[in-house]
Amino acid sequence: MKKFAILVLAVLFINIAGCAGMSDTQQRTMTGGLGGAAGGAVIGAIAGNAGMGALIGGAVGTAGGYLYGKHKEAEQKAYQQGRKDAQSSH
Repeated sequence: MKKFAILVLAVLFINIAGCAGMSDTQQRTMTGGLGGAAGGAVIGAIAGNAGMGALIGGAVGTAGGYLYGKHKEAEQKAYQQGRKDAQSSH
């Protein structure tokens, strides 16, 4: 279990360091996946199967991060459109 925790931390560090050239949605997707995998591994370890917990948590976290990222993109696009419409009406 200790080796698994070290591996998870190493993967988290490497992936977070590699976020520099990613879009906001990509960053949110990765962060959701990594957070979900870590949380799932902890819950899975308590339940007896850390690997399965990490897999399920990672999948759910990735999907959640992606959907949240897309929501924020749509929100930003609507905001920009509103500003454009307001400026053109003057």
